[in-house]
Amino acid sequence: MRKTASAEQAGPAEKAGPAKKVGSTKKAASAKKAASAKKAASKTSASAAEKATKSASKSAAVKKAPAAKKVVVAPKKATARLKGAAPAKAVVHPPGDESRTALVRRARRINRELAEVFPYAHPELDFTNPFQLVVATVLSAQTTDLRVNQTTPSLFARYPTPEDLAAANPEEVEEILRPCGFFRAKTKSVIGLSKALVEDFGGEVPGRLEDLVKLPGVGRKTAFVVLGNAFGRPGITVDTHFQRLVRRWQWTGETDPDKIEAAVGALFPKSDWTDLSHHVIWHGRRICHARKPACGACPIAPLCPAYGEGETDPEKAKKLLKYEKGGFPGQRLNPPQAYLDAGGKPAPPLGAG
Repeated sequence: MRKTASAEQAGPAEKAGPAKKVGSTKKAASAKKAASAKKAASKTSASAAEKATKSASKSAAVKKAPAAKKVVVAPKKATARLKGAAPAKAVVHPPGDESRTALVRRARRINRELAEVFPYAHPELDFTNPFQLVVATVLSAQTTDLRVNQTTPSLFARYPTPEDLAAANPEEVEEILRPCGFFRAKTKSVIGLSKALVEDFGGEVPGRLEDLVKLPGVGRKTAFVVLGNAFGRPGITVDTHFQRLVRRWQWTGETDPDKIEAAVGALFPKSDWTDLSHHVIWHGRRICHARKPACGACPIAPLCPAYGEGETDPEKAKKLLKYEKGGFPGQRLNPPQAYLDAGGKPAPPLGAG
């Protein structure tokens, strides 16, 4: 009986054992499920964070401001010859930020510096009188002064006066002018202006702008070349070099020659106009070229807003210099003595190279 009682007492305990096991299993399953859910949540969170990071990165890339353009500064070496020039300054402010007074001062300083660089600057057409100069200037359209200078000796040897050229056979004149290009149109112009000089001005070239521009083939540019260099009357010659440089220097934003003439003329005393024209044109032909300006050899680099458009390495820039600045012959067959004294060389005659 005691044994039976003991067995009966032990029975419930033995039954409780499996119940405990089931509870433990459920607990483990619940924990496993919770861990799995946590892991999934963690993955979802990581994925969301990664997406957020990528999105933020993309947004930052879109909003990121473009890198500022590097400002090219004129080195000391390029400006060493300028007396009193501030060493290695950043490019000057464009007219939008530059006061009128500052623009006038900068423009006049550029002219003074160029006067030191080209003290021998002169018209690069050979002439001995106003008639020869007006004819040579008309012929220089769309060709080089060198080609004109190589052609006019034959023309003036045969037709030395307006009367002679007015009575010339057009076909004979065309043959002489053929090397200048557009020889038929130019023949018509020089014969026409010679007839006008004979008929309207007694065979003399007039010394007034309003009279000169009435001659066939003569515009304001040609008229100012004649007035400034044959009569000593100031004028601004707005040729292709002059137009290019004054826009590079930001003296004006105009593109019409007459408006450029007015805008630039207002920056200088009238007495400076003729020499200013020579300085700018000479600089454009020798250093500040249209396609490859020699920035590294430019004496006015610290004053130029366009510094860096061309070659800035001094040695490479030096190889781009032309005429006497590069050790080559000039454009005139008979240049002034001052030019020869400065190391300039005469141009060769036609057919000589």
